[in-house]
Order: sequence, then C-alpha cells, then structure tokens
Amino acid sequence: MTAVAVVPAAGAGERFGGDKILAPVDGTPMLERAVRSLLDGGVDAVVVVLGGEGADLRRLLPVLADRRVSVAVNHDPSRGMLSSIQTGLAGVTGDPILVLPADMPYVQSSTVAALLQSYDERAAIISPRCDGKRGHPVVIPGRHRDEILRMPPSVTLHALIRAHAGERADLEVADRGILRDVDTRDDLEAPA
Repeated sequence: MTAVAVVPAAGAGERFGGDKILAPVDGTPMLERAVRSLLDGGVDAVVVVLGGEGADLRRLLPVLADRRVSVAVNHDPSRGMLSSIQTGLAGVTGDPILVLPADMPYVQSSTVAALLQSYDERAAIISPRCDGKRGHPVVIPGRHRDEILRMPPSVTLHALIRAHAGERADLEVADRGILRDVDTRDDLEAPA
C-alpha cells in the first residue's frame, strides 16, 4: 500500500482576507499543519495544489521541501476544488488516496493513521465521523483515480462518493478537527 494525499490549497481565501494557508495555527502555518498531519499519520506522498503562488511558498513553508511532498499548480482554481484535486492526482498514483483541504489544520495525525488502518482492512471509501458528522480527510481507493480525473470540474468529489455509496464506510473518531475548517479569521479563534 502506497498512500498518497492531495491537499487542495489553491483557493483565494477571500472570506479569510488573503494568505489563509500561511495563517499561524498554534505558531505553525495552516498549510504546514495540514501536510504534517498527513505525513506523521503515515501517508507516503503528499501533493499540495497551489494557485500561481507556488514558487514563493516554497521559501516560506519548510514542509514543502520534504522529499515526500510535491507541489502542483492549478492555473484556474476558480473552476472549483475538484479541479485542484484533479491537478494533484494527474501526476501521482497510489492506493489509497486521501483528500484533505489545506484549511483543515486541526486534523490529528492519529486520525490519519486510523483511517489508513481502516482502509487496509476494508478497501472502501472511508470518511472519519465525529459527533454524528462526517469530515476530512476522505479516503478513496486508488481504483477510482481515473474516474476522478474524468469528472467535470463543475461537480464535487461528493458526486463520486454518491456514485459508489455501496462501498462507503465511516470510521468513528474522537477528533473534532475532522469537522473544523477555517473560512474566516474568526474560525481560528473558535473553540475546538
């Protein structure tokens, strides 16, 4: 099993007021925290999908220099998050594939490890679930990679999940970070 993850980080962060992925979360840039949770949880390779600012961020985020991390550029992120997921998947293969948006910096690495273990046992689409709600990262079997690449970017990843509802499983976790995304600066101050 070679687990790969795609971290969509190409959005403009308009509601946040710009530079969202560099915002400090407990002293560490948001994007760095998201990528570290994946790597520390056992993911073998991470593709971070940025907008046109990719070269500048390499200097600012040490995690982007990790040999297990690569950067892809979505030149038109206005097409939606699926276009960033497709951009990231275009250059990698692996099984399973995890998707964790960069604005979800509170996911614990132990949750990532538990998701990988669960996938190893059942090879299904797996969502972490906490307090009755599904969150991220979602785990997708590698056999669905080409299907994702063929999807129109106007839809979301939920279209794939709905199409394969019979192979979806939930993993109960105690990690509220799977539900906590950061859209505005106030979200950084919200209690966990």
